Amino acid sequence: MRYKHFFSALPLCLLLTATGCKDPGHNGAPQPLPVAQVRVITVAGHTPQRQSEVAGAVESLQRATIAAKISGPIEEMPVELGSAVQKGTLLARISAGEIVARLSQAETQFGQAQRNFDREKRLLAQDASTRETVKSLEDAYRMAEAGLREARAMRGYTLITAPFAGIISQKMANAGDLATPGMPLLVLENTEHLQVVAAAPEGAALKIKKGDTLAVTVPAAEFSQTGTVTEIGPSTDTASRTALVKISIHGGDSLRPGQYARVALPGDDGAKALLVPEKAVFRFGQMERIFVAHNNTAQLRLVRSGEHLEGRVEILTGLNGGEQVVIQGGERLIDGQPVAIVP
Repeated sequence: MRYKHFFSALPLCLLLTATGCKDPGHNGAPQPLPVAQVRVITVAGHTPQRQSEVAGAVESLQRATIAAKISGPIEEMPVELGSAVQKGTLLARISAGEIVARLSQAETQFGQAQRNFDREKRLLAQDASTRETVKSLEDAYRMAEAGLREARAMRGYTLITAPFAGIISQKMANAGDLATPGMPLLVLENTEHLQVVAAAPEGAALKIKKGDTLAVTVPAAEFSQTGTVTEIGPSTDTASRTALVKISIHGGDSLRPGQYARVALPGDDGAKALLVPEKAVFRFGQMERIFVAHNNTAQLRLVRSGEHLEGRVEILTGLNGGEQVVIQGGERLIDGQPVAIVP
């Protein structure tokens, strides 16, 4: 029975820290607790800048998929993967004999229509022809001229040139392959002007405006700077509930299109949070506790913490603004122990 009473009283001894623990069978007075010297701070409400991170990717501001407009075997492709090209550089040459023949035919028809039209105009000046005949030959001349322009345009489709300066980032065809209309051949990207594209949750996207600055991190390139929001998707994707956000970035020589990026988005500006130094919070099993100095006495508080912000921790429950929290000397404090506040 004595052991039974001892073990039943043990949890009570752990909780009776205000006056010290004694054996329930002992009739003596509890030993007074010594005065502990502590340092404190007075907590006040702060409004932290809450942020959330989303994944994104580095992309080129200028990016073009080069495709064929006509059918024919690729006769020449003088560029390789990673080649730097200037605007107007030849990227591919497509062999199209029928287009060459059509151009020759159009040139012949145009020359003949022009000669007939010029001759009939001279005859009209000598009153040897009629205005109706000249008008008919003029129409034939205009039609032949349009046919020649069309044939020359088709001939131009056999030569594919770079629309802007950049780097060949993808190559999907080679010399000898058969090109068809719409078939992608190359991808050209201007790597001098880059952007980060990320999908922002619909709640955060509503708080972002064009021209805002957001923090961007590219771990592979050891790049961490702020970028400027240039575009925001006007609609939200119904499946993911996100909207596209494009952020212009500069100054990253090691940045490459396709690299993984992280974008810090503004979050909710909630109510004022109570922030205390991390060293003021002690863990005891699954519980978190702090000590508050009140009337020169230590009071134990069980709290629930939130975000950790640069050496400080947010206290969600268990603490009120204006209270004095022990930040030094609280390691061995007991609830109810007298304290002396030192500077």
